[in-house]
Amino acid sequence: MIKTIDGALFARMIVHGSACINLCKQEINDLNVFPVPDGDTGTNMSMTIGTAAEEMGKRSFVNIGDAANATANALLRGARGNSGVILSLLFRGFAKAVKEKKTIDGRDFAIALDFGVAAAYKAVMKPAEGTILTVSRLTAAAAAAAARENDTVEVVLEKALEAGREALEHTTEQNPVLKKAGVVDSGGKGFLVIFQGMLDEMKGEPMPEGADLPQQKEGADFAGLSLEDITFTYDTVFIVRRTPEAMPLDKFRAYLGTVGDSLVIGESDEEFKVHVHTDIPGKVLAESAKYGTLELAKIENMRTQAEDLAAGKHVQSTDDLEAVEEELEAQENLIAPPEKKYGVVAVAAGEGMAAVFKDLGVDNVISGGQTMNPATEDILTKINATPAEVVFVLPNNKNIIMAAQQCERLCQDKKVVVLPSKTVPQGVSAMLLLDPDADVDANVEAMTAAMEGVSTAEVTYAARDSDFGGFKIKHGDHMALLNGQLFDTQKNQDKLLKKLCKEDVFQNAGFINIYYGEDVSEDDAEKTLKLFTDACPKAEINLLAGGQPVYYYMISAE
Repeated sequence: MIKTIDGALFARMIVHGSACINLCKQEINDLNVFPVPDGDTGTNMSMTIGTAAEEMGKRSFVNIGDAANATANALLRGARGNSGVILSLLFRGFAKAVKEKKTIDGRDFAIALDFGVAAAYKAVMKPAEGTILTVSRLTAAAAAAAARENDTVEVVLEKALEAGREALEHTTEQNPVLKKAGVVDSGGKGFLVIFQGMLDEMKGEPMPEGADLPQQKEGADFAGLSLEDITFTYDTVFIVRRTPEAMPLDKFRAYLGTVGDSLVIGESDEEFKVHVHTDIPGKVLAESAKYGTLELAKIENMRTQAEDLAAGKHVQSTDDLEAVEEELEAQENLIAPPEKKYGVVAVAAGEGMAAVFKDLGVDNVISGGQTMNPATEDILTKINATPAEVVFVLPNNKNIIMAAQQCERLCQDKKVVVLPSKTVPQGVSAMLLLDPDADVDANVEAMTAAMEGVSTAEVTYAARDSDFGGFKIKHGDHMALLNGQLFDTQKNQDKLLKKLCKEDVFQNAGFINIYYGEDVSEDDAEKTLKLFTDACPKAEINLLAGGQPVYYYMISAE
């Protein structure tokens, strides 16, 4: 029975949890009850926790505080969709609670879970019951109750998950939409899958069959270090490319035996690789030049590594140096100096949609928005690459807004303002009101007002049978959404469009834009244009090739 968690175990738990949700992400996607074919909770959560699993594979961890902090940072940057952001917030709060700790017991674990829940609730404007928030809150409450009886961390997590599974079943009753569909909350399910995987690792259960695991980088085995065992200070590894006139290595091998130990030499006709522990790595490298050209070298001080290990500190390695160099290079290369006051980053799916935003003056367009939500880091990268003092971000999808908002505090070099556009047409209208001479507040007010004045219809197909919003929906039926609400469903798309164009928002509109998707032919798009032109004589109507997936048409009215 595991009583405490250290950094190494926590890292393995994260990897195990990631592997579990990756294997059942489609099952979680299928719990998205809205029949639109963009249900991606499982995908978002899997890709989010996957960034942390990759981070765990890059280096070794001793302290739980270091491992939890690395997890939280990776999740923050890799967060996708609302469910991914909430997951990152749960782990961010968890990390804050354990940041100074080497190990944690069940009581500490329960407190950390509670910190995570508090962080997640704080970030959500109007928390609803029957969601991942509910499941995580009741899981944390059960952990606290269990810890008062037994502070063994394995026992605490077991009891917490029992309560979490019960809470998940109750989400069906708490949410009318879930009740109608007869399913549990997808985000709550994903949360429990991850934490069950973490518990499985704690219990020594094998990784799920077919799991795609991150590869651990080759490096020193810090856990095996102790000062008593160290005769020579520097762990030295290098590769030498042989020259045509290079001598045999017998004399070099004998020399290394006099200045070090733990000697291993691997060689081929073209090169040789040396591993040796020595106090004079510089002289060793100089001697190697007699036998060829030095290509690569790694030198690590094993004494300081052992001292750090004994003190419970993070053990420095050349992997850390590589990571720092990569980060510095990335920052230097990607942070564009300001050339103007305002810049814009927009999210859009489809080449046509991207072209529309580019024509309107958007600096950088991120591909995504339907079935592939960009991560926070993807958005941050585009913000940094925008040569402006102030960067407006247009998510153009309600499921991307939270991920974009994380950039407001992550970006250190530019002011970031996220305008909560929920559809592409809202983003287009916002762009039309951007005034390069106005101040930030005035632009925010004008662009927000423009978004609010846009009605958006989206035409797609039903991904599953459903009883939703008073409609009996069959898989493959054509559906129209109006401002996010189900408007109608029909077997025949033409019939659906004819009904849609008679709605008041289109009849009273001054401007209508029709964006047709990648699955719509130009001829069919022209027929739709004529339909709206005949039905809405007062409106100026434009037809544009959006090229978007999932949605046959996005139609705006203002």
